[in-house]
Amino acid sequence: MKDTLDAVGPRLRALRQQRETTLAELSAETGISVSTLSRLESGSRRPTLELLLPLARAHGVTLDELVDAPPTGDPRIHLKPVRKFGMTLLPLTKRAGGIQAYKLVIPARSRRRQPELQTHEGYEWVYVLNGRLRVLLGEHDLTLEPGEAAEFDTRVPHWFGAADNDAVEFLSLFGAQGERAHLRASPKRRT
Repeated sequence: MKDTLDAVGPRLRALRQQRETTLAELSAETGISVSTLSRLESGSRRPTLELLLPLARAHGVTLDELVDAPPTGDPRIHLKPVRKFGMTLLPLTKRAGGIQAYKLVIPARSRRRQPELQTHEGYEWVYVLNGRLRVLLGEHDLTLEPGEAAEFDTRVPHWFGAADNDAVEFLSLFGAQGERAHLRASPKRRT
């Protein structure tokens, strides 16, 4: 355990330097004093959970990554569904910050909800697995079928719903900082 704690300081310094962030900027972001941050990075102060949580959030890493916890050997993601806006959201990523992945399920309905368009910072990519997804996006009213995808800036008013009375399942990649999802394909071979 001592070795694990001793390695946290250099890891904190490396993460901060990768982000090209000063101690003062990190202090403003986390509420931790510059002197405490400096002592943590140099190893002269032992990290506590109260200090590590805001630092992990600021650096966009999990606590396990921050302390370099040994792998558990179990790669499964244990989903904890959340009900929101009449949908079930299943988070597929646990990483703080960066692009987040979700599976969303809109249940079958006998009557349809009135769309309420939303806006927020970020960028989103959706891919329909089953059913038909209605996407209101600004002036556009689209219906996506299984296998179809869409990507858009979430500052554009938008809404998702079932296109008919059947359930719909889709994947969503969301980046709060405006990251865009890109598919990369190999160039075609010339024959």
